[in-house]
Amino acid sequence: QLRAQNQVLKKGVVDEQANSASLKEQLKMKDQSLRKLQQEMDSLTFRNQQLAKRVELLQDELALSETRGKKNKKSAESSSQLSQEQKSVFNEDLQKKIEENERLHILFFEADEQHKRLEAELRTRLEVLETDAAQHQTVVDSLTRKYTDTIEKLQNDKTKLEIKSQTLEREAKDCRLRTEECQQQLKNLQAALGSRLEESLCIINEKVPFNDTRSSRYNALNVPLHNRRYQLKLRDLAGQALAFVQELVTALLNFHTYTEQKIQIFPIDSATDTVSPLNQKFSQYLHENASYVRPLEEGMHHLFESITEDTVTVLETAVKLKGFSEHLASYLGFLRKILPYQLKSLEEECESSLCTAALRARNMELHSDMKRLIAVFEKLHTYVSLLVLPSTKPEGLLRTNYNLVFTNIAASLHGFHDILKDISKHYSQKATLEQDVPTATQKLITTNDCILSSIAALTNGAGKIASFFSNNLDHFTASLSYGPKGGTEFISPLSAECMLQYKKKAVAYMKSLKKPCASSVPYEEALANRRVLLSSTESREGLAQQVQQSLEKIARLEQEKEHWMLEAQLAKIKLEKENQKLKNSLSGHLTETLQEHSVLPNVAEQKKETTEKSLKEPIRSTSLTPDVESREDLIKNHYMTRIAELTSHLQLADSKSVHFHAECRALAKRLSLAEKSKESLTEELKLASQNISRLQDELMTTKRSYEDQLSMMSDHLCSMNETLTKQREEIDTLKMTSKGNSKKNKNR
Repeated sequence: QLRAQNQVLKKGVVDEQANSASLKEQLKMKDQSLRKLQQEMDSLTFRNQQLAKRVELLQDELALSETRGKKNKKSAESSSQLSQEQKSVFNEDLQKKIEENERLHILFFEADEQHKRLEAELRTRLEVLETDAAQHQTVVDSLTRKYTDTIEKLQNDKTKLEIKSQTLEREAKDCRLRTEECQQQLKNLQAALGSRLEESLCIINEKVPFNDTRSSRYNALNVPLHNRRYQLKLRDLAGQALAFVQELVTALLNFHTYTEQKIQIFPIDSATDTVSPLNQKFSQYLHENASYVRPLEEGMHHLFESITEDTVTVLETAVKLKGFSEHLASYLGFLRKILPYQLKSLEEECESSLCTAALRARNMELHSDMKRLIAVFEKLHTYVSLLVLPSTKPEGLLRTNYNLVFTNIAASLHGFHDILKDISKHYSQKATLEQDVPTATQKLITTNDCILSSIAALTNGAGKIASFFSNNLDHFTASLSYGPKGGTEFISPLSAECMLQYKKKAVAYMKSLKKPCASSVPYEEALANRRVLLSSTESREGLAQQVQQSLEKIARLEQEKEHWMLEAQLAKIKLEKENQKLKNSLSGHLTETLQEHSVLPNVAEQKKETTEKSLKEPIRSTSLTPDVESREDLIKNHYMTRIAELTSHLQLADSKSVHFHAECRALAKRLSLAEKSKESLTEELKLASQNISRLQDELMTTKRSYEDQLSMMSDHLCSMNETLTKQREEIDTLKMTSKGNSKKNKNR
């Protein structure tokens, strides 16, 4: 940019110099002409003064001659002829001088005006040139400042680049050393990985199952990638289409019902006269319109409900579209059934005496419009039935023709909208003409208004559906034609249904995997726990199991204690009964009475002792003999010692088993940890090998890039030096030219 500006400024300075030189030459020429004119003016003024003096002398001579003539009339008469000749000569000479004087005055005035005009022009031009020179001087000053700034910047950049080049050279040396080391490591790793690669290839060939994407039949069973955005968009579009279809259904119901009312009123009112059998049959068919129109809304509603966020909605899986197509076919059959009656009804209306020529023309236009309406519905049905084929007979419609079918549906909807606009126009004209009929009633006018409102609703709904379908045509063709990965299409509806079942199973499996994660342990605590697990033979889980087992034992022993306490109480009661029987058999009646009195307090005391000391003291009988008591004590002591020995053996066996179980669990954990560490180390080895290969590639690329950068920087420095020298030369030339211009302007 600076070079271009310098060239432009050079050209401007050269042009201004040339202009100033030409103007100087013109000024010189004008000065010379002015001097010549001034000399001529001076000569003319001098000549005029001479002539004026001569005229004065001649006038004096004339006055003297007149005075002399009075005196010497006679002599004058003789010389009159000579004086007249002299006067005529003088008059002619005077006239010539006057004319020449006028001409010279005119030339002088013109030269003076031209001189003034040239002087003004030259002054204005001189001012313009001075302003241009000042502007050029400011531009030159600004350019010099810019050039100095750029020179400083370039010098700074040069120093920075030199420093950067030095650092890059050092880095390149380091990289060379590292590349040599990495190459050595790479050779070692390649040898190790080659053997492992052969082993892994053998394992893959033996253990990996077949690739199902090679076969289109098997690939069709794979679940495609779930695009949630497309599903939500399709559900939204289906909801909008459902709303539009509901509007159309209500409008069609109103149109058919109001048409039925119109047949009963015009041209013959059923209240005053009987309607023709044709119109009766037509009204009977129209009365059945709800059974054909309502299913359209139901079919669209079922299709909307089938499109959810979790499903895969394509033409192969859109099974509910078939129901909507069948309902549309039934409604088309209904329209075909009522079409001949409708046409005959219009012809019958034209033949009536109340029908005028204009009304007859409107009826014939409606006659053709109804035929066109049936044709449009037939087109729509054919294209919708084509869209049903991928979910029923996939060979009937190729995937490449989906876009064509959708575009034809959009065109048919626009045609449907245009036909409804024509029907609305013609029917409004017909309604205005029917109002002018002398037999028109208020009921006929209101019915016509209702029919017009229903037709307007139909046109609005059809326009909305047509614009909606054409606006979203690209989305329909893009979202309703995607398939599984690696394939282009679903083979059959059965495979699509199987794919949806697999998708449901996959979703259920993923939901089952979504469990809340346990609270994480801090890293330091986890390391401490790991050391504890690896060093000790008992883990926390083993100790917890021991505590749980000991608690279960305590609970079981408590239950056994309660059981044996109850058994002891029962045995004590039995023992008392046996003692009473023994005493009764040994002693007599007297002793029995005495013993009864003595036994009663003993029984009371024993009951108190058993209630207070049932948990601590063994059962004793006060009424037994010493032999019996000693024998019971021996048996009791024997069994107690035996029970104590068995319990001690059992506890020792339990503790040993728990100890061995804990050791086994610890060893199993150590084994699992060792296997995990082995797997992690193998993965780290793989990652290290990948990183080494990646680093080698990066080193090669960085080495090449550094070399390229160094070469580019050297070239750039050379070019910068050249540009600096050129710019310095240009600045010097500009300074010289600016100095010359400033001197010339000062001289001016």
